[in-house]
Amino acid sequence: MTHAPTDDHVLDNPAWHALTGPHASFAVGGDLVRRYPADVAPFVAVRTWEHPYVWQELTELVGPGQEVGISAADPELPEGWEELGRGAGVQLVETDALRPRPDEEAVLLGAADVPEMLALVERNQPGPFRPRTHELGRYVGIRRDGRLVAMAGERLHPEGWTEISAVATDAEHRGQGLASRLVLDVAFHIQERGDRALLHAAATNTGAIRVYERLGFTLRRRTTFLSVRTPVDADDRVLAG
Repeated sequence: MTHAPTDDHVLDNPAWHALTGPHASFAVGGDLVRRYPADVAPFVAVRTWEHPYVWQELTELVGPGQEVGISAADPELPEGWEELGRGAGVQLVETDALRPRPDEEAVLLGAADVPEMLALVERNQPGPFRPRTHELGRYVGIRRDGRLVAMAGERLHPEGWTEISAVATDAEHRGQGLASRLVLDVAFHIQERGDRALLHAAATNTGAIRVYERLGFTLRRRTTFLSVRTPVDADDRVLAG
């Protein structure tokens, strides 16, 4: 497979480069702060945290007292903002060792499958997944006796790259390689478009990370996932710097 030229600097701020690039049609916001619609994804994206009005614009964009997901950055929160949680994460990218292939058992998932997809995510907690997340890319699953027991799909899409996300398998079907098969299927179609595949995972999820590395992914960088709440009182809005 011959890939289109890619610039991996976009992976330092993938949500921003997705929302100003291939996912621009989903973007809500302006030239400093953007977000996905709440029913698509919880992420906000910031062009630069050094801008003096970034916190004000972020509050105005999402509203007071709202939960916000921040990734690929660990900014110091101004007064009035509340940190709800944080976690260490890793960003993995494909190498030449990756051997993606389509899976004949994988079925395409769409709007009609959303209740089952949400239920599978709720049972397995692979990360944020909302009722319209499936619109961000191609999602596939594996069924057993008609029941959706494993899934994976495409989420962030910075230029030249596509993130594989929502990798989930029900407990009673683990150990059968279903997640690996779906990751390879999703990666195959990503490469067919000329993109390269990336993944994000919690740093504590060492088992999944080992599987991804065996499949042909490698660590690119470590990152932080933050969940914060905007000031409840509009008067708490502050300017940084």
